[in-house]
Amino acid sequence: MGVQESYPIDVEAIRADFPILDRKVGGDVERPGEGPGDDTPLYYLDNAATSHTPDQVVDTISEYYRGYNANVHRGIHQLSQEASVAYENAHDTVADFIGASGREEVVFTKNTTESENLVAYAWGLNELGPGDNVVMTEMEHHASLVTWQQIAKKTGAEVRYIRVDDDGYLDRDHAADLIDDSTQMVSVVHVSNTLGTVNPVADLADLAHDHGAYIFVDGAQSAPTQPVDVTAIDADFFAFSGHKMCGPTGIGALYGKEHVLEEMEPYLYGGDMIRRVTYEDSTWEDLPWKFEAGTPSIAQGIAFAAAVDYLEDIGMANVQAHEELLAEYAYDQLSAFDDVTIYGPPGDDRGGLVAFNVEGVHAHDLSSIVNDHGVAIRAGDHCTQPLHDKLGVAASARASFYIYNTRDEIDALIEAVDDARELFA
Repeated sequence: MGVQESYPIDVEAIRADFPILDRKVGGDVERPGEGPGDDTPLYYLDNAATSHTPDQVVDTISEYYRGYNANVHRGIHQLSQEASVAYENAHDTVADFIGASGREEVVFTKNTTESENLVAYAWGLNELGPGDNVVMTEMEHHASLVTWQQIAKKTGAEVRYIRVDDDGYLDRDHAADLIDDSTQMVSVVHVSNTLGTVNPVADLADLAHDHGAYIFVDGAQSAPTQPVDVTAIDADFFAFSGHKMCGPTGIGALYGKEHVLEEMEPYLYGGDMIRRVTYEDSTWEDLPWKFEAGTPSIAQGIAFAAAVDYLEDIGMANVQAHEELLAEYAYDQLSAFDDVTIYGPPGDDRGGLVAFNVEGVHAHDLSSIVNDHGVAIRAGDHCTQPLHDKLGVAASARASFYIYNTRDEIDALIEAVDDARELFA
């Protein structure tokens, strides 16, 4: 596993919290009906899609179901009270994690995609109209791009895209040209899930606010991997997902400035989000419950907070340092191949992922071959089809790293890529 002192975190101790990393997977001789069983170590390098979940978080889910499983905000009995307190405290934990002022500014959603849709429908449908524009970037995830694109179609607003230059950075002069007094929303990804670009969201927030616009920051790739302070970057909205940061699936968070959320109408209606209901009208509960209709993902929300606690015990600055170390190492190793194209900024100026292609090898074939070596990577357009069109490729392979990954696992990837090169030579 390499020399422990060479990592900014105790990777060996962290790996012990993730039993799935010890499992074996099918190797290159393990085809259905052909091999005696799985015998290849797992090298999991698909963390930008979903990270794994440590025992501490799994135990939290189990403790809820075994000890105090009940609906929240619905009962006077002890179990409901215990569940309600834990669920509400989870909002406090997540709020502290991103520098929000309190639980009023943190709405639990299913994921980043639902958070985007919540703002687009609850705010966008009411506020956008002909003559208005929404500004995004050419590197947006479909969760942002498709959502605002479709809301613009419904409202008659215009959609504009900030150019990405040949090195994978935003053209900031172009951003200044596009964002004007008719701009109502700037929606920008914090860290590109394809290019690894870390965007200057605080500067874009200043630019948006100078023109009276709001800014929505897609933090799906940043919140799990680096310190985030929504107050410092002055985001009006910030969204992220639990399953990318050691948490369970089906839970995420939308941060919104309190005064903005107060002005917005609910996105979903039903139980728990209401204060008073008559046959003629209804009034809404206080924030954040106004936006959490029905029975929420209680166990997932409580476990989301446990994942945050787990990461904070490691230290988000340490998480970021480890990711950057691995990304630079992978970038350098892949750059040694003259037939490999890497997309995005240099290795020392990117988030913890590397998207690339091998000349003459389709990304799906490459992913299949490296899978034979036990290496799990992503292949496809990574929910950024327009960006891939701009890059002139149908798909790319993507290796993405997290707190439990090592240089040795990247070496396994490089060996597998080399085999693919030889196979298709």
